[in-house]
This record gives sequence, C-alpha cells and structure tokens, in this order.
Amino acid sequence: MGEGVRGEAPADALRLSAGDDSPEPSRQDPLDRGILDALTDLVKQAGAISHSIAASLGVAPSDLLALFKLSDGVVSMKELAQRMSCDASFVTVIADTLEREGLAKREPSQRDRRVKELVLTPKGIAAQERLMHELATRMPWCNELDESERQCFLRLLNKMLGRQSGDAGHMRESGSAQRASTVRSE
Repeated sequence: MGEGVRGEAPADALRLSAGDDSPEPSRQDPLDRGILDALTDLVKQAGAISHSIAASLGVAPSDLLALFKLSDGVVSMKELAQRMSCDASFVTVIADTLEREGLAKREPSQRDRRVKELVLTPKGIAAQERLMHELATRMPWCNELDESERQCFLRLLNKMLGRQSGDAGHMRESGSAQRASTVRSE
C-alpha cells in the first residue's frame, strides 16, 4: 500500500489531516462493514432486476423509474423531477420517450394551465401494473421476507432516510394510479 504523510497509510493521513482521530468504520465495527457489503449486494441485485424488467417492457431504466414514480397516474413534470431526484430537462427526455411509446401524454394542469402534467395512458397503466407485478415477484424483500419483516424493513429504510413511516410522499395507497388515470381519461 502507498505511503501517505509521515509514513502513514493514505486513508490514515486523510483521516488525521481532517482532525478526526476516531477509527475508520471498517476498523471500528465489522458489523458496519457487513451491512455495507450486504446493502451494496442488495442494490446491485435490485438494479439488475430493474434493468431486466425495463428490457422486458422495452424501455430504458430511467423510463421504468418514471413509470414507478407516476404512482398517482397524473404528476406534474416538476414533481416527477423531484420524485426522481433529477433535473427537469431530463424528465422532458423521459416524457418524450413515454409519449412516443404511447405510455403517457403531456397535458396542461387543470389547476394551472402553465403547468404540464404527465398522464398515464391505458397502455401506460397496463405497463405500470406489469412493472408492479414484476417488482413484487422478483425483488428479494418480496420473496425472502414475511409481512412483518417487510414492514420492519420499510420502517428501518424510512428511518435511515429521515422519513416518517407514514410519509404519504413515499408510501402511496395501491391502486391510486389506476383510479387517477381512469378519472383523467374519461
């Protein structure tokens, strides 16, 4: 391993130069290392499953994420960008793709005509339902955890993300996408 300042390992030099004399997490607690390894593997597995689902639907992974985040069936472009944690210009590209594929359409908001909303089409609702079914049958927490373990897992994830357990912005009632889209398409 390379030498850092005064013969120290580079990580130690960085830690000491920052004025932190606590041990590194990997040296401090093997449990933290185990959690990080398992979480990394879980994220990779979930990513591979998501890519596979996206390919089966004929869309890019970012389009798949948009379908998932369009849980209400009708979302403003700005809100979708916030839900996806991306720039609004990227949502425009995604909206173009979803429109081209017949999965969604842009409409002016009924509350503010200056605001554009992305609305799932019947084909988009069907794709979203297929997506949700695939996620529910293939994601490891759906297969490996029982109901109480999944509830605990969700509480722990929300706690680590600084969310309230019942945060409506992240825990939506199932079926709301279909109801909202049905109302808008009538």
